[in-house]
Amino acid sequence: MMNTIVQAFGLVFQTDVLIAIFASAIYGLVVGSLPGLSATMATALLVPVTFYLSPIAAVATIITASAMAIFSGDIPGCLLRIPGTPASAAYTDEAYAMTRKGQAETALGICLWFSALGGIAGTLSLMVLAPVLAEFALSFSTYENFWLAMLGLMCATLVARSSPIKAIASMLLGLLITCIGIDNPGGVARFTLGSTDLLGGIEPIPALVGVFALAEVMRSITEREPPKLEHRRLGSILKGQWKLTKEYPVQQTRGNIIGIIIGVLPGAGADMAAWVSYAMAKRFSKTPEKFGTGHPEGLIEAGASNNASLASGWVPALLFGIPGDTITAIAIGVLYMKGLNPGPTLFSSQASSMYALYIIFILGNIIMIPLGIVMIRIASRVVSAPRSAVMPVILVFCAVGAFATAGNNLFAVWCVAVFGLVGFFMEKNGYPVAAMVLGIVMGTMVEQSFVTSLIKSDGSILPFFERPVASVLAAMTLAALLWPAFSWGLGKMRGGRAQAA
Repeated sequence: MMNTIVQAFGLVFQTDVLIAIFASAIYGLVVGSLPGLSATMATALLVPVTFYLSPIAAVATIITASAMAIFSGDIPGCLLRIPGTPASAAYTDEAYAMTRKGQAETALGICLWFSALGGIAGTLSLMVLAPVLAEFALSFSTYENFWLAMLGLMCATLVARSSPIKAIASMLLGLLITCIGIDNPGGVARFTLGSTDLLGGIEPIPALVGVFALAEVMRSITEREPPKLEHRRLGSILKGQWKLTKEYPVQQTRGNIIGIIIGVLPGAGADMAAWVSYAMAKRFSKTPEKFGTGHPEGLIEAGASNNASLASGWVPALLFGIPGDTITAIAIGVLYMKGLNPGPTLFSSQASSMYALYIIFILGNIIMIPLGIVMIRIASRVVSAPRSAVMPVILVFCAVGAFATAGNNLFAVWCVAVFGLVGFFMEKNGYPVAAMVLGIVMGTMVEQSFVTSLIKSDGSILPFFERPVASVLAAMTLAALLWPAFSWGLGKMRGGRAQAA
């Protein structure tokens, strides 16, 4: 084991990997601090760059940029009351209230310090959970893999903030998109409309870049420019943070635990972890009346939670190829592109690469503190960057990146354009894009596991329920599928009783 760890350090401390970590950290901080540009979009734009990097350097850029973007999204939230990323929205009002009280340094310091601690806690959970679950997952057959993938898809629809019906519709659209082409167990051309370009199916990467990056550009055109940040000299950023750490250990620990649990759930992500943690902080607080007035308690718990969920979201991604959130959905595509195919055998066949990922996570959260302080100092210049200058650059990155990663194929650029329109109109009408993305990423796994299982059972569906683990996963999946209908019926019954009374 010691030899594996030494090899992992050797993989990380190479010139190209260190440069990739540093450059992607700065990139993530800048993009995350621009209001409206999400961490997912920052990650999607990096995919074309990873095409030219070594496997460890490629994954390092995804890990570092996403962690930095999640934190720096707090900066415009604190100073402008505009969350830089969705993960910052849960506590934006609280952070801005502290700024109005003259405590901007404390609010930004909390976001920075507890984000870094939460990220390290999430990494420790990844180090502990992933190898243990990998041993268990080696006993999985195609029956368990099918139900696990279905459970992941259903969980994604349950945690969506929109209606479950719209989330399920988005997920089914993603599954339908994976049916395009001849990459199926039967090798039959489906939904190609006579186009030779569609025979190879729709690649996940152009679809992801379209729905996250290009749709964001289109959305920015229809929205007003955010207010400019007034220049204000900030004091010490980390002053008093150690005192707050000792004063609120329960909130920090609870935020880490909630973030880790929600991160493992497919489709949940950092924004869901932040909302749940902030609500929990208020629910169990001794002074809930202070929330919304610039109280640090909820800020600490939610800030720790969103970064903790980032690392734990890699557990299902590395073990089963099931994304924990939209960022790991993009990361899975990069892993396959670089030959690091997700699966339980990854931890035995490429153990040094797995330890290298752990080191990168910890290193990224450590350098977040000094780089984050610098970013906060220069925030007034970055936050005030005009959209008219930023969006054309992003548009060029989308087109050039898709063209390069698809082997200089112009069809990929058209895919980005189409999925940009799809993502824009879906968000505009309340359909969650994340559910569709999970359908695109996991559709092939669902179909192949299902068809292979039917071939093994000679067309019988009984083996899907006979194995102990498969039966438990099937029960959980069916419960998740029927839960929206049960909730609707329960609400109707209560409404009828209330009218009768």
